[in-house]
Amino acid sequence: MKRARALWERLPAPVVDLVLVVAAAVDVWLNLLDDTRLGVALATLGCAALAFRRRFPLGVFLLTLPISLTQPVAVAPLAALFTLAERSRNRPLLAVCVALTAVANSTPWPLVGLTEVGRTMTLITFVYSLATAAAPVLIAQLLQTHRDLARRLVEIEEAREHERALHAQAVLARERAQLAREMHDVVSHQVSLIAVRAGALQVAAKDADAKEAARTIRSLSVTTLDELRTMVTLLRASGGAATELTPQPTLADLRKLVESSGSHAELSGELPPAVGTPAQRALYRTVQEALTNVRKHAPGATACVELWQDGDDVGVTVTNTPPTRPSLSLPGSQQGLVGLRERADILHGTLVAGPTAEGGYRVRLRIPFPGTERK
Repeated sequence: MKRARALWERLPAPVVDLVLVVAAAVDVWLNLLDDTRLGVALATLGCAALAFRRRFPLGVFLLTLPISLTQPVAVAPLAALFTLAERSRNRPLLAVCVALTAVANSTPWPLVGLTEVGRTMTLITFVYSLATAAAPVLIAQLLQTHRDLARRLVEIEEAREHERALHAQAVLARERAQLAREMHDVVSHQVSLIAVRAGALQVAAKDADAKEAARTIRSLSVTTLDELRTMVTLLRASGGAATELTPQPTLADLRKLVESSGSHAELSGELPPAVGTPAQRALYRTVQEALTNVRKHAPGATACVELWQDGDDVGVTVTNTPPTRPSLSLPGSQQGLVGLRERADILHGTLVAGPTAEGGYRVRLRIPFPGTERK
């Protein structure tokens, strides 16, 4: 049974439609009751309409309905009903179509013979026809549910993979936080001591060259402490992925990030080449986090990533439309936007995030352009 079904599913759609039209025509030929010109014309129209059942399922069903009234056949109307039920989620519409099929099958033809058949026989025929018409609808709805479940299983598996990735990131974040503490406790202490000793040497030295050397050492120590403080803050805030241990991404990597985000996203705009490396990293991480949230919380939505310059400020805006299907419940640390805001604060910028009036979501990062010159 499974092998036959797999073989049937591998057949091209036009071949399947042609086989179905031929089967319906043979069914009409073997069970032809109304051989008048009108009856044959309606039967021919209904059988031929099956070739278009995939594009116009409701219209094809209505065209096959007269066959149920004029001929004792089953293939054409039931095939059209099955196709409609397989593609529609409108349960009331399907119930009406089942009832129409049963009425057409149980109504005597020609109508002048209604009193000859009798109400009891007509009722029995109606009940039998109702059960017969309901069968393909139930089977089609079962196949539709099967496809939905298969798609949901794929989404659940993807969610599990994402959950494992989040767990790995959480472990890495703890390691980075521990590294940050060690850097702060050990390295900053030593560099602070160097700065203090250099300051004392600058005051006590008699020689001008020695004073200049001590001043340079003290200045470099202070600068190193400031850079170390920035690095420690980022280590504690970001909880980044393993790829952050490799060379840091820049604006040149944004297009690849958008194209591989797994969402319907577009990149527009450009920024001056003078934007510094820290600002480029902040812009990149903002887009990365925003697109990750779109994929997690707004499945099926489209996103627009816009780079812009506004006077002395540069920034990026990521806006997504409302989701087209329900999102899965995924675990999250709720720290993504917090880390982005801390990155923005370090660069004296701002990050604003919130829902849009259309039901989507917008993330906007603004960084002072002159401040991006610092590396």
